[in-house]
Amino acid sequence: MTNSMVEPSRAMDRNEADSAMIAAESSGMPGMRGTDHIGFTVPSLDEAIAFFVDVIGCEPIYELGPFHSTDDWMHTHLNVDPSAVMRRLRFLRCAHGSNFEVFEYEAPGQRLEQPKNSDVGGHHLAFYVDDIDAAVAYLKSKGVRIQGEPTLRAAGPSAGQTWVYFLAPWGMQMELVSYPKGKGYEKDTDRRLWHPAFPER
Repeated sequence: MTNSMVEPSRAMDRNEADSAMIAAESSGMPGMRGTDHIGFTVPSLDEAIAFFVDVIGCEPIYELGPFHSTDDWMHTHLNVDPSAVMRRLRFLRCAHGSNFEVFEYEAPGQRLEQPKNSDVGGHHLAFYVDDIDAAVAYLKSKGVRIQGEPTLRAAGPSAGQTWVYFLAPWGMQMELVSYPKGKGYEKDTDRRLWHPAFPER
């Protein structure tokens, strides 16, 4: 188990080192630290929060709303119909990963169907688990629809990763991934993709 407690002077040194690394290696946005949250819209916030909290295991933090405007503020700032109503939104934390900002909207011409992965704008949420078979069995026991059997990557840069898709009750695509012994690409480079089981790397 990793000890997360460090002396103040050591923590300061680590922060300074992180800042120096960002300044030296990044040619992008000044001060960019990483992904803060992922936002998405659902048909029913109550249904989504129940699923993320009771099934996935996320933690609800706070809620806002409703928001609307009588001018074009909603369109100017959020690129939605000027008369759209953001009925509610809620922030959740899901262990060692990006926060979720989950919206419930009411708007003219609102699309109600989920995009496919092959559609422009297609997307999915992936959760890392230590034991994918146990996670699949658990989701099945909760009535969650699993998309086929887990697939193991045997070759290439993703070798060692097992994955399987599943659907939220409202049809949003999600995924389980697991690679407890690492991935194939790791033998070719010292650089590492961010890993929720080892967030300090």
